[in-house]
Amino acid sequence: MAYLSEIATAWRPILAATLGMGTGMSIAGTVTSAIAPTLVADTGWDKAQFALIGSLGVLTAIAMPFIGRLADVIGVRATAAIGLVLMPLTFLGFSLCGGSFALFAVFYVIQTFFCVTTTATVYSRLAVQHVVKARGLALAIIACGPAVFSAAGGPLLNDYVEVHGWAAAYRAMALFVTVTGIVTFLLFPRDAPDTGDAASGAAPKARTQAARSARSDYPLILRSPPFWILLGAMLLCNLPLTLVLVQLKMLVLDNGVTGTGASVMFTTLAAGMLLGRFLTGVALDRLPPHLVSFVTMVLPAMGLFALASPQDTMTIVTLSVFCLGFAVGAEGDVLAFLVARYFRTAIYSSVLGLLTAAAALSNGGGALLLSWSLARTGHFNQFLLIAGTGVLLGSSLLLLLGRGERQTRTLAPA
Repeated sequence: MAYLSEIATAWRPILAATLGMGTGMSIAGTVTSAIAPTLVADTGWDKAQFALIGSLGVLTAIAMPFIGRLADVIGVRATAAIGLVLMPLTFLGFSLCGGSFALFAVFYVIQTFFCVTTTATVYSRLAVQHVVKARGLALAIIACGPAVFSAAGGPLLNDYVEVHGWAAAYRAMALFVTVTGIVTFLLFPRDAPDTGDAASGAAPKARTQAARSARSDYPLILRSPPFWILLGAMLLCNLPLTLVLVQLKMLVLDNGVTGTGASVMFTTLAAGMLLGRFLTGVALDRLPPHLVSFVTMVLPAMGLFALASPQDTMTIVTLSVFCLGFAVGAEGDVLAFLVARYFRTAIYSSVLGLLTAAAALSNGGGALLLSWSLARTGHFNQFLLIAGTGVLLGSSLLLLLGRGERQTRTLAPA
């Protein structure tokens, strides 16, 4: 009962983070995937050109280290407010871009750079601050937000686009995230940011002290072996992320799925994310984290290889999409849990920001690779094979965390 009572005690920060995650930047990929085919058809952009949009995700790699540090210094509430304000404005901007690819790209840049304050780098800090024994489950609950809203809203948005068009869909999303953003902000705890260590009970440091400690914190982070293991894993495992964020509908259509079946794929992806998050969160609390991390992160490789095969049956495509969703859901738990396990709470978001930047860089590189592959071959198979191999190698790196774990936890709480 103590395991669940800790979740009940921290219900307000967990609910705020869950709603914020579910309606923040994390659902932008689902929105783009649902709208992209209609948008591309109406504007006359080709698939390779639109795939270049995903490469702008490299801006997240620039923004995340600063955002992570900002959350450590000024707290979650103030940091998240930036994205809560700009998210609806960017959706409204998309609706007004007409057929201008350049204007669409401008709003995409704004969303990608500034609205990432509504992602796990910021929100998962609430779980780390308020929950210790059931931290994996708390992180899973928070991370399930995007899956819940994607499962419920993905098919609805897909149908709405078919009836009302892409511009009206973006306007509807602007209104939706405005309302949810206000509710999220009101739910945030008003206490000062906790830059101490939640597990050891250390007292919070002053904000100015946290800011001055950057010169000592980052060299310490860079000398940590777990940091480099996690960095390599993020760079390799996130190569296929652009398929989930931007290209899912076009991918399944390319594999013989009908337009109606695409709605099922959004639900399948969201269900996989949801299941992956909860199963992984509970498993991380009870089993060796490096083994849990490897098993959950290696799944996309099988899905990608299956999609690249000639077997384009509805069952195989559905299972492959489920594997992709399961791993995307699991990664949110895995990365957040491992950072909390190996690093002090005072620098939690700083470390997570660096690793999330690596994931964004990998996503941007994957988008460029996909654009090149589509322009060269006209189909997804070549990219699926390359990305699947990268995932296989990256997930295997996580097994190294099991070697001498006590010695490698140099930045963990005393």
